[in-house]
Amino acid sequence: MEHELHIENLDCANCGAKIEAAINRLDGVEKAVLNFPLKKLKVRGELTDELLALMNETARSIEPEVEIVRGGKHHREHHHEHHHEHCHDHCECGHDHHHEHEHEHHHEHEHHHEHEHHHEHGHEHHHHGEKSGISKFLPLAAGIVLFIAAIVCGHISDIFPLTIGLYAAAYLVLGADILLATVKNVRRGNFFDENTLMTVATIGAFAIGEYAEAVGVVLFFSIGEMFEDFAVSRSRKAITEVAALKVAEADVLRDGDYVRIDSEEIVPGDIMRVKPGERIAADGVVEAGISWLDVSALNGEPEPVTVNPGDSVMSGSINTGEVLTVRATAPADESMISKIAQAVEDASSAKPKIDRFITRFARVYTPVVIAAAVLTAVIPSLITGEWSKWIHSALTFLVISCPCALVLSVPLAYFSGIGAASRLGILFKGGDSIEALGRVRAIAFDKTGTLTDGSFSVTEVRSFGSLSERELLALCGSCEQISSHPVAVSIAEKCHVEGIDLAIPERAGETAGRGVSASIGGREVLCGNERLMRENGIVLPEGLSLSGSIVYIAADGTAEGAVTVSDTLRKTAASAIAGLNRRGIATAMFTGDKQENAEAVSKQTGIGTVRGGLLPEGKLKELEALRERYGAVMFVGDGINDGPVLAGADVGGAMQTGADLALEAADAIFMNAEPESVLRAKKIADKALRISWENIIFALAVKAAVLVLGLLGHPNMWFAVFADSGTAMLLVLNSIRILDSRKYL
Repeated sequence: MEHELHIENLDCANCGAKIEAAINRLDGVEKAVLNFPLKKLKVRGELTDELLALMNETARSIEPEVEIVRGGKHHREHHHEHHHEHCHDHCECGHDHHHEHEHEHHHEHEHHHEHEHHHEHGHEHHHHGEKSGISKFLPLAAGIVLFIAAIVCGHISDIFPLTIGLYAAAYLVLGADILLATVKNVRRGNFFDENTLMTVATIGAFAIGEYAEAVGVVLFFSIGEMFEDFAVSRSRKAITEVAALKVAEADVLRDGDYVRIDSEEIVPGDIMRVKPGERIAADGVVEAGISWLDVSALNGEPEPVTVNPGDSVMSGSINTGEVLTVRATAPADESMISKIAQAVEDASSAKPKIDRFITRFARVYTPVVIAAAVLTAVIPSLITGEWSKWIHSALTFLVISCPCALVLSVPLAYFSGIGAASRLGILFKGGDSIEALGRVRAIAFDKTGTLTDGSFSVTEVRSFGSLSERELLALCGSCEQISSHPVAVSIAEKCHVEGIDLAIPERAGETAGRGVSASIGGREVLCGNERLMRENGIVLPEGLSLSGSIVYIAADGTAEGAVTVSDTLRKTAASAIAGLNRRGIATAMFTGDKQENAEAVSKQTGIGTVRGGLLPEGKLKELEALRERYGAVMFVGDGINDGPVLAGADVGGAMQTGADLALEAADAIFMNAEPESVLRAKKIADKALRISWENIIFALAVKAAVLVLGLLGHPNMWFAVFADSGTAMLLVLNSIRILDSRKYL
């Protein structure tokens, strides 16, 4: 059984990775996954009070103020964000800044009181956040003023004690949290976190007369922390704003009157009243009213959707027109917006392979750097006798030894990608899914319901004799109106749109798999496929070049013409395929439809490889051939028969309008069932993968350069602090470039 817990007072990605690893080693824990940006911990196993207490004890041995508390469905749906200022001076990464974390509240008040509480709560915390920003900025500003005064004093005055005093004052103001953290760490026997290393390095710099460097280290470190805090907060907001779309309360019909109830009390069959400007609380069907819905939060498309009685509507949509009456078809927690919120949250927890590698790498990296620092301080000094020089070099090693830039920046890149995708109606089921899509070199599509919308329409009317196209349609429509086959329905609909009056057959009959025969106005009419014509001795003209579903029309034993009915191409199919081809992605179509129909779609879209008449095992075989030729491959489908091939692809993508099996098997779900979404997803995945590697290479290159400079006898603590806090700051800012969803339109 899986349990969702909340982990509070955690502000350090590296510490979070250590806590996750430690909890995974506990007896009774089958698997634990810590979602650092959302401050949530998912644990699989039997969660007893004793195990929860042991988990808290384990976490606090790494970061003492951490608290792991139970969460649940009700907690998730009634939460408020709080902005508190916490001094996490014990954190191994030195994250002493204020931060965001979630507190979950279970309100036992009446709904009216709960509503008032919500607004008062938000107002209170708004001001609290302002106070936190001021209280954080004032020490930084005071430290900068003292630092500048010390530098100026050193240049214009020979009063050495005054200069030292100003540097010391600046150091104490800027580094008070670091010093306090060091004291706490030493008491706990934890000598190798960033605070302790920073303290040793800066006090050492003071000891050898490098006062400006010592203060500069803590100053730059504090500025880097503020930028990093901003980046993580902005990325996290992109994810949590999806959950905020869930509706807390709704007007529901009870005993003849509409009353305001908690949305989680809605059950299928309830009648909801949705006023203008309100979000729909649960999936349903319009009972009364005509309006326009803003569905941009669900599929990323800004164009409003018109709804009429009988139309299905999804939770999270905003009513922008008149009052609607909607009959619920699902509980709120099983409706679309809840599924989206849960999918995005689950995706942010799933770690890509590159993220797991960096976390393991960081565990080895820090001890190695510390050992190198000790060797750098001792061995060259014994040989040359230049203790001051080599101790200074060793201090630079200590300053850059924290792996936070690596541990945080890689998952943040994928986290930002998931946030950007969710704004466009693209739901990745995990960071590993977006990483895998970034490696995909070929994308195969199903046809019906994926590249086409699954609805038939008349695309061509061809006469073989004296009948005009309109007369031919009238004859065919009069015959086909007795059938419920989608092709027959589309022909009758075409006649209705064209204003063609249909005759009532004197006699009519349908032969499954062939077509319809009827007696109309004294003529014996046949409408159907080539097999029906052949069985009735009808001779068709030679050299016909027709594609799609062909309905031949014969009257009194003579072929009169043909109506071509085709599946309607989705509006962005051609542009999406062109966009993928421009990116160097091989495109293919694997369909169960006839080869000639598949080739007709290929001509319209410019898709590459086309294979028709395939069963699921045939699609899998073709997918393997595509993988052998190009490498990692994605398959996009929507049908029940697409389940096996979706699961067999490196990345499976499903249209939200598809079958449940396809949605379950897919790694990505496209809420806007247009091929353009696939192109957008590929753009986001490519950028996330590229930025994650940029972060890794840049971080390692900068740190390596500073280490080499130290070994060559050119120690500079300014370089060292840039390699630590400066690099972390640049990497997180680089990662959040992915968040701008407008770039992928």
